[in-house]
Amino acid sequence: MSVERATEASDELVDGFRRLIPQLSRTAAPPTPAELEELLAGNTLLFVSRDSSGTLNGALSLVLYRIPTGLRGRVEDVVVDESARGQGVGEALVRAALAAAAEAGARSVGLTSAPEREAANRLYRRLGFEQRATNVYVWRPG
Repeated sequence: MSVERATEASDELVDGFRRLIPQLSRTAAPPTPAELEELLAGNTLLFVSRDSSGTLNGALSLVLYRIPTGLRGRVEDVVVDESARGQGVGEALVRAALAAAAEAGARSVGLTSAPEREAANRLYRRLGFEQRATNVYVWRPG
């Protein structure tokens, strides 16, 4: 397995997300090539993992953003192909994101995870994430 930062919206990346996004969300559509280009051109670092044959089998987005209290990071849209779960792919992706955040000078990296994602929650705690006592709110237009 290998992890790398994606830097171009190749056909392979587009096809990989067509396969992975339905495993992450029942309602979100896979990103179009133009949307991937926009993502890669912005302040989001996209990490992908590949199995030994080179097939894309996981992805993670790290958003870096500056606020008055410093540079922060946020991990979003972590997805590992069903066939690769339990093989260290998620851990490798998260470690790559944390290394990039540290290199960029981020003061902290946050994420959220649904309580029923027990394996993911164990992983995050094992990697040093602390559960915060906070309320999480979401706003959606119309």
